[in-house]
Amino acid sequence: QVQLVESGGGLVQAGGSLRLSCAASGRAFRNLGMGWFRQAPGKEREFVASILWSDGNSYYGDSVKGRFTVSRDFAKNTAYLQMNSLKPEDTAVYYCAADSSRPYYPTRASGYDSWGQGTQVTVSS
Repeated sequence: QVQLVESGGGLVQAGGSLRLSCAASGRAFRNLGMGWFRQAPGKEREFVASILWSDGNSYYGDSVKGRFTVSRDFAKNTAYLQMNSLKPEDTAVYYCAADSSRPYYPTRASGYDSWGQGTQVTVSS
């Protein structure tokens, strides 16, 4: 089991930026897919972005393409979600997750077997 701890959420004005962090520990996770999801009140969980820990291959949801960037740092065992040009509709609880299955389907929330506790991101207009 992989343990994931998120940080970096907060309140920001529209057009601003935030960087979320997801610190990983536990079993070997270097072959994992790391995903970021978000859930706003009254809405379903939405795929945001993903990255393969091994090669850095990334994938983004349509609503965040060109604004968000996902990355990882081997030395710190941490994945990041850099969020720029934030909009009020980006307001949600953001979760990072780890998926050890192959093949890896980044957008499929049910495939992820470890989840962080979530961090609130609020974008004011």
